Amino acid sequence: MIIAKITMFVLPEKQLEVMQTLLSMIELTEKEAGCLSYAVLCDIGDKNCFSLLGEWETREALHLHIMSHRFGVLLGTKTLLSEPMQINIHTVSQSEGMDAVQAARDKRR
Repeated sequence: MIIAKITMFVLPEKQLEVMQTLLSMIELTEKEAGCLSYAVLCDIGDKNCFSLLGEWETREALHLHIMSHRFGVLLGTKTLLSEPMQINIHTVSQSEGMDAVQAARDKRR
């Protein structure tokens, strides 16, 4: 699995415009081949900080997304930001869930 996180610090006067752009991307991006999930997050401590969090089946699926018109629109928001967007791509070889949390807590007892 590939996880892509994009963090954007938006100019305060452009916050609504960027938020609308990001929200318009969710549904269509989720329908792209290889997209496992796609979400827009807003920092509760800074309403002008948004993050996009995408999970992709493969690097190839993420590559197709990056080459899409939709991703180009996202890159086009750079003039609405107070600093360059931060992009981090992580390759995940294993995922665990609540079982791992429970096992860790059980060891503590």
